[in-house]
Amino acid sequence: MQITAILFDIDGTLVDTNDMHVLAWEEVFAGVGATFDRQVIHDQIGKGTDMLVPTLLPDADEDQQDALGEAHGEIFKAKYLDTAKPFAQAHALLAHAHGLGQKVVLASSASESELEQYIDLLDARDLIAATTSSDDVEKTKPAPDIFATALKKLPGIDPGNVIVVGDTPYDIEAAAKCGIAAVAVRSGKFEDAQLQSAGAVAIYDDVAALLAGYATSPLGR
Repeated sequence: MQITAILFDIDGTLVDTNDMHVLAWEEVFAGVGATFDRQVIHDQIGKGTDMLVPTLLPDADEDQQDALGEAHGEIFKAKYLDTAKPFAQAHALLAHAHGLGQKVVLASSASESELEQYIDLLDARDLIAATTSSDDVEKTKPAPDIFATALKKLPGIDPGNVIVVGDTPYDIEAAAKCGIAAVAVRSGKFEDAQLQSAGAVAIYDDVAALLAGYATSPLGR
């Protein structure tokens, strides 16, 4: 099997933002009188609002979910987005895949506006073949919509020749629902056991480690 396209998650995978999202959600929940341990919130990072909020606040109706999601977006953009940094070698990994002729896709549960900022942050505009964001789908990860939409933007490419790179169990679960294998990175601070039980075919410390071992990794085989 030769990998012809790679679907990259962004938050926690290419850009170091998971802890920032935890703090933003903590502030949002505090605003409605809800308190959660930060680890509890962290364990939901990787999902979009539509999946995260019902897990932690199951009694919230759709309007409340939307309001909380908007509040999170505003807090994240106001306090954290401009300080977000790519992980070491993130741009180099995308450039390496692109240089090998593999199609590079950014497939994120982030909003379109956040995605646009991340593309510039990663200096990746000339490297990517397609993108998907939460604005493109009805349901975010771990639902398959993000990756299924990405596949539709890659006509003629078989899912068996595609691989996902992500940092959360939700990336891996969403990929599996589309028939796509997934490689995990530890930079999002999920435990190996969580990533393995979700079905990760390999685990690397971060994208720098993945780049260093690219030729023998599932991406390069």
